[in-house]
Order: sequence, then structure tokens, then C-alpha cells
Amino acid sequence: MDPVIWSKLPQELLEHILCFLPLKTFLSLRSTCKHFNSLVFSPTFITKHSSGSGSGSGLCSFLLLSHQQFYSHFPLYDTIIGSWRDLALPFSLFPPFGSSQFNLISSSNGLLCFALPSCCSFLVCNMLAKSSRVIELPFFPFSFELLTLVSTPKGYKIFTLCTKFSSNQAFVYDSVVHSWTEHDGYQPLLFENFHQEGAFYDGSLCFTTPEPFSVVCFDLGTGKWGNLNVEMPRELTFVRLVSGVSDRKKLYMLGGIGRNGISRSMRLWELKEGKKWEEIERLPELMCRKFVSVCYHNYEHVYCFWHRGMICVCCHTWPEILYYKVERRSWHWLPKCPWLPDKWSCGFRWFSFVPQLHALA
Repeated sequence: MDPVIWSKLPQELLEHILCFLPLKTFLSLRSTCKHFNSLVFSPTFITKHSSGSGSGSGLCSFLLLSHQQFYSHFPLYDTIIGSWRDLALPFSLFPPFGSSQFNLISSSNGLLCFALPSCCSFLVCNMLAKSSRVIELPFFPFSFELLTLVSTPKGYKIFTLCTKFSSNQAFVYDSVVHSWTEHDGYQPLLFENFHQEGAFYDGSLCFTTPEPFSVVCFDLGTGKWGNLNVEMPRELTFVRLVSGVSDRKKLYMLGGIGRNGISRSMRLWELKEGKKWEEIERLPELMCRKFVSVCYHNYEHVYCFWHRGMICVCCHTWPEILYYKVERRSWHWLPKCPWLPDKWSCGFRWFSFVPQLHALA
């Protein structure tokens, strides 16, 4: 450990060595010198560290449970090693009086979006980088639905519909210009499900309409609405959309098949070449029976999201997650969080949480 020798070590070789450190260890080293601290903001180093050179942030992958009874922390399920962890909320990232009341409402690429009713604002934060931004609401009172946080190459956008007016309006916040833009809403209202976010696919957020089911798209670039003119499967009882976040070029649809609102089976489709829905999998009968009994055929509580090669199917009134591994083509149940009391029967909100140092709030 002769300092004379180490001082001659090329910077690129030193950074390569640091890539093999566990993320927690590297963050502890940030306080030792300015150069180590600056690496957190170096795109080259972040790319190397996230690509799996070592135990980098690219290998951290969690399912995050938000519940009103967990006030100061979030249970995390590590999908890499299959164990539960606990994430304490860093209240230093919240504005004064903002930590007294908050709701986690969306997540994307390591960023978490909170609603702060007492401050009439949203908060977007990166807990790993310990950065945050308070975003003022366009006006007050602001009643929002279907809020979706979407990461972009230069930052992020927040989409939401406002129901204050007789006809709903769409609002989009762009972190690059730090401002909101207003756009036309969509009729009829898309509020069949209050927990389902939009599925980001090919530059647009996709939503499903109430019966008769169809898919509508909001282009985040132009602010225009359009229809996905693809024939829907027959005898649908409910539908949910999920996009493959890794490339955002795949769109999946989960739905129930049955009559009179009773699902006899659940199936998964993939959109092929933007022209047709192709069935790729069916939920095994025993799993299907359990899931429909859990939600009591009340599908407004069902929501889906993508997480690291998995399609997660959740119910607001049930603490477990049903998930499908796309590559293995297999269905599984996520075990119940051991910290959940049996008396908690609703309010379970799950999110994909993949920490990223370079995700700027």
C-alpha cells in the first residue's frame, strides 16, 4: 500500500477497480476524497458500475410495499436473493411540514414520486443519491388520477389527468424545463381502475377504456391522444396493460376471460408488430381460482407493473403478489411480508424499485 505506487495508478484503472465494490461500500468511500465523491456523477463510471462489473447498483432489484401503517419505512423484497429488507424513509429529503402526510404514488428507474397534500405539491426523490425535488401543483385544489412517472434520457416526465373540470384535462410535467403543460383529456373517462398506471410503450402512455374494452395512447412528445386499432380478445372481464421497461418496445396485456363479470380464466397476451394480440400464457387453474377469490371478482382493485423481467399482478386488498417470469414462462406467488399483521386487509400498494445513482430528481 505504498502511496508512491498508488499515486501513479492511472485513473481509469482505479475506477475499474472501484466498479467491483459493493454499492454500499462505495458510497461509504465518497467522503474520503473529492474524486471518489465526483464519481457518483460521472456517466462513464455509473455505466460501468451499473452494467454488472461487480456488485453494482444494476444488480439491486426490489419490490417495494407501501402501506399507510408503515409510516416511516418501506418493506423491500430483494428479488435477487429472495429475502426481505427494510428501507427507512430519509425525511431530510422532504420539505418542512411535508413529512407529516405523504403518499407514494409512482416509481420509475430508481425515482420515487410522493404526493404531499399538506404542501400542495409532489416530491420526486432518489433515495440512493439522496436528492429530491419539490414540484408545485399546477393549481389548487388539484384532483389527479392515473398519475404516472416516466423516466426519459434527460430526466423524467409526470403524466396525470385532472378531474376538476366537467371534461378531464391532461397535465404533463417535464423535469428538463421544470414546468407543467396542459392538454386535452380523453372521453370517456379512463377511471375504471384507480391503482393502474399508464404503460409506456413506443413514446406513448397506453391506457384501457371501460367496456367495450379498447386501448388509447397519449403521446408524451406531442400531447395528442390516439387509438391502438387492434382487435381485442373476446369475452374479456377486465384488462391491464404492462410494458417491458427494459426496452419499452413490448406491450403486454393481462385479462380475465368469462361472462357476466365472472372470470373463468386469466390469460396473458403480447402485442405483435402493433397489429394483433397474441396469447402467450394462461394462468394455471388453481392459481386463477385463488386470485379471483382474493379480489372477489371486483377487478377495480387489480393493477399490474413490470419489474426486471417479471409481470407483477397485485390486488389492493391482498398482501401477496402474483408474478410471471417472462423468460422462464412460469407463474409464482411472492410470499407475504413477515412484518404484516393479519388484521391488515387492504391498502397494499406495490412498486418496482431499482436503485440508480444516475437517476436525477
